[in-house]
Amino acid sequence: MPVIAEAVTQPSAQDRTDLEKIYADAPAWLLAPYPDAASLIDAGLAAGSLIAGRFNDRLLGAAWLAQDADGWQLSHLCVRKLTRGRGVAARLVAEARRRAAETNQPLRLLAPPRHLEVQAWAHRLELPLQEQEV
Repeated sequence: MPVIAEAVTQPSAQDRTDLEKIYADAPAWLLAPYPDAASLIDAGLAAGSLIAGRFNDRLLGAAWLAQDADGWQLSHLCVRKLTRGRGVAARLVAEARRRAAETNQPLRLLAPPRHLEVQAWAHRLELPLQEQEV
């Protein structure tokens, strides 16, 4: 069964627990400007920007995907530590690319500056990186 990427708008109690577990594994810089995972999740839901990867009825990874006048921005991408390296992030990026292509707009990865691991990951996925202080 493949990982299914979907918008998260009305999470079930289990989805909410899964999202909290996903972002519990996130480094502090990924949560910025939010003080904790719960605040980041609440803000993403309120903005309608949260997408997630689901496998066997459980959310394994999540990200924010937002559209503005300049295109699409992918940010706050995180996968549960125990499922990393299995293509969940790549599936979320593929979904973001699909949505951007549908609107003929570019997709950029939004990340804080000077994070070498994020720069390398963006380069490997051929995803333009927009560094921004948060």
